[in-house]
Amino acid sequence: MNWILPGTVLEVDADRPEAAGELFASLFVTGGLVLSQVCQITGLEPYAVQNWVKRGFLTPPEKKKYSCRQLSRIIMINMLKAAMPMESICRLLSYVNGHLDDESDDIIDDSVMYLIFLRLAGANRDMWPPRSLEQTLDQVLQEYKEPYPGARARVAAALEIMLTAWFSSQLQKQALGRMQELDI
Repeated sequence: MNWILPGTVLEVDADRPEAAGELFASLFVTGGLVLSQVCQITGLEPYAVQNWVKRGFLTPPEKKKYSCRQLSRIIMINMLKAAMPMESICRLLSYVNGHLDDESDDIIDDSVMYLIFLRLAGANRDMWPPRSLEQTLDQVLQEYKEPYPGARARVAAALEIMLTAWFSSQLQKQALGRMQELDI
């Protein structure tokens, strides 16, 4: 069974949790991605990504190339915008990573956070509320090394909010699909 990665148009094998990591690694074999590639992956228009950079939601690309970390931030914003206002998304990401346009104060790399989110979402994509969320969070954060005490709790809280927002957008899509079936 295939699964479209949240925040992207990319499809991966849902039964292989490592598939997303492999796909991301293959995207960056030659270095960064240009804006058109970012847009192909996310389905966003170029002006949206450029606007997010201009507004300080992520660091600017270096030599017009976006890193895996920047792509992951763009994907997370794209994924969350269906369920949360931009101001809330920025507050959530800042809660974990301080100033959004400065990667030096991050407590977790955005690419790592997105891959952890995918493991969490993959384990819970067919059920709400998720069973054993705390246990699943502990499992997906097992290898996370805290840069300071309390960082893990911050990441876990952010991931729980991200999962809730993502699932909310999935339910909304289902509801709209059902409405279309009723032809009303």
